[in-house]
Amino acid sequence: MSEASPITYLDNNATTPIDPEVREAMLPYLGEHFGNPSGGYAIARKARAAVEAARESVAGLIGAQVDEIVFTSCGTESIHTSIASAIASFPDRRHLVTTAAEHSATYEQFKRLEERGGFEVTWVGVDEQGHVDMDAWSAAMRAGETVLASMIWANNETGVIAPVVRAAEIARDNGVLFHSDAVQAAGKLSINLGSESPLAMLSLSGHKLHAPKGVGALWVNRHVRFSPLLVGGGQENDRRSGTENVLGIVGFGKAAELARATLADDVLDQLAEMRDAFEAQVMLKWPQAEINGDVDRRLANTSNLFFPGIDAEGLLILLDRAGVCCSPGSACSTGAVEPSRVIKAMGHSASRARSSVRFSFSRFNTVAEVEVGAAVVVEAARKLDTGLGAPTSRGGPVIFNS
Repeated sequence: MSEASPITYLDNNATTPIDPEVREAMLPYLGEHFGNPSGGYAIARKARAAVEAARESVAGLIGAQVDEIVFTSCGTESIHTSIASAIASFPDRRHLVTTAAEHSATYEQFKRLEERGGFEVTWVGVDEQGHVDMDAWSAAMRAGETVLASMIWANNETGVIAPVVRAAEIARDNGVLFHSDAVQAAGKLSINLGSESPLAMLSLSGHKLHAPKGVGALWVNRHVRFSPLLVGGGQENDRRSGTENVLGIVGFGKAAELARATLADDVLDQLAEMRDAFEAQVMLKWPQAEINGDVDRRLANTSNLFFPGIDAEGLLILLDRAGVCCSPGSACSTGAVEPSRVIKAMGHSASRARSSVRFSFSRFNTVAEVEVGAAVVVEAARKLDTGLGAPTSRGGPVIFNS
């Protein structure tokens, strides 16, 4: 049996490895500090103190007040809570606004409300660079009718950064609540949700910034009416019932603290240099490749490349065999045969969407990994271009021509 290839992990927008410092901070809450934070005795108070310390760290990452942070199980729950809260707060309003390039957690819930819930949704388009049509965004607002407008802060597939503060101001000026999915943006962009912020709610997820999976947060502007999605035990100051995931919350808090420090130094510049070097190496040896989305206004860690004539699914199979981890787009759609909805929303063909692959980096990647990853990507693309790496069967076990 051949030895497995070493892993070159280039899919950090899907999830990130847990930072060793985060893991160390979590360990006591796997053992002696196991108490339920709702209890009234010493070990429970220890857990409660840890949750509140983490809340302070997460608030600090986004420039928010501590009491505005509600811990959830994930980014999706956070997003769905924001939608449900807005609808419950303004039950007479039946209109929603979002973009055509949202993460599926937002997109699919809006689609469900449109198809089954009796809501009308305005889907604001994006251009081929991934930028939202802000004139259409403004025109979509209906004072007294629109219950919520939601815009992703940084796209999970292309990394393109949206003008969220401006979008929120437009919504606020029309009396519309505004929510942003900042799952990919937090820790990679400076976010300041001060007392004058035009945003109403914002969603976060721990595992996108080197915390464990299974913990997220919702920021709720203290001036906004809020209705909980989960009720029962009254945890999180009656805003999210259910025993808190102390272990995950502690990890999230430590990760937020480290991410805040990262924003203050040159780590993001280093990530951008790493991403640019990867793209340059790939495109030097495979000049047909093109970058999807705005080259300049995107996250420092994200690269979405189009390989003309190359099937992304086949490319991913070859890269996996060589130990390179990446994604056809959103990790939530891995295994799906449908082309990227985001790339198609940008006005590109289904063929381009099927031939695009996302690579995303973190501060734990190295220059050596960038070089290895780029070389393997080019080699795999060449194999597929000549037919040497193409699967001989689309069903059952994949068999490669040698």
